[in-house]
Amino acid sequence: MRFSTLCAQLRTAIAPARASRYLLGSLGLAWASLAATPSQAQAPARPVEVMVVGCDHLHQLYTAQEPRSDVFSPKKQAELAQLRAQLRRFRPDLILVEAEPKEQPQLDSLYAAYQQGRLQFAALPTGRSERYQLGFALAKELHLPAPQGIDYYAATSQGLLQNGRNIALFQQGLKALQAAARPLRRQVQHDSLSVSDYVALINQPALLALSHRALFNTPALVTGGTFAASGTNTNDLGRVDTAYVGAHYITLFYNRNLKIYSNLLRTQQKTQAQRLLVILGQNHVRVQEELLGANPAYHVVPAHTYLKAPAGRRTKLKKAN
Repeated sequence: MRFSTLCAQLRTAIAPARASRYLLGSLGLAWASLAATPSQAQAPARPVEVMVVGCDHLHQLYTAQEPRSDVFSPKKQAELAQLRAQLRRFRPDLILVEAEPKEQPQLDSLYAAYQQGRLQFAALPTGRSERYQLGFALAKELHLPAPQGIDYYAATSQGLLQNGRNIALFQQGLKALQAAARPLRRQVQHDSLSVSDYVALINQPALLALSHRALFNTPALVTGGTFAASGTNTNDLGRVDTAYVGAHYITLFYNRNLKIYSNLLRTQQKTQAQRLLVILGQNHVRVQEELLGANPAYHVVPAHTYLKAPAGRRTKLKKAN
């Protein structure tokens, strides 16, 4: 075969491969160009900012034997105003509270009356609660719509878990939490700690971690036990596997929190709010923050960045933890 004929055959064989390589190279450049300059429609949405504030149930602070425990007192009303001033700096555009979604028509009606000056919290059976003292009052101050209910009510008492292997470890965790939290509560009731400082302290990372560990971690060590007949539980999740009684105990609390989280997501989707202030019982905080933190559509803002607790008391909490 002549050399010139062989070269011609080689050029014929190589040409498709070369064209394919050029085509792939062109597509690669085009893709890189698109990736470098995304269209407006492709730009990622800014995450919704959420701050979950843990709160004691303020209406439960009051005892008739101790008038200073009443949040309707002028002193505690001033302390609540100070607390709301700290929360206002977050600039929420919607407030979510511990009420069930089915209660929303009632919340809307009460809030409308409150905005018009036709409602006094003292006239309500639970008018001392954070739902009104923080949620309603702060929403009105910021000219926001009615607070939205996201709770899923299921009562489970800490005393439900009382026996099984490693029960002493679980009880030690509860005692550590009670030793840290109960003195603070008593000080608020006796006016030696302000409501604003109290809420700031129970939202410190050390106390949040202690609370979370006591209810959502340590109980898993408890096995081979049964739930106490005297314990409260309205959350029916089927048969209790007594070999894993502590894990089932955690499940009761976690299940409620998953449903609260679902209500939070649905409320945000419905309202399209971009800065959510969520007011819940303190032991809900860490679970909700973990769920929200795993969702790229949301950005968690820790409450302690806005609630400033006294430095000396923060140190004591860290040491206790």
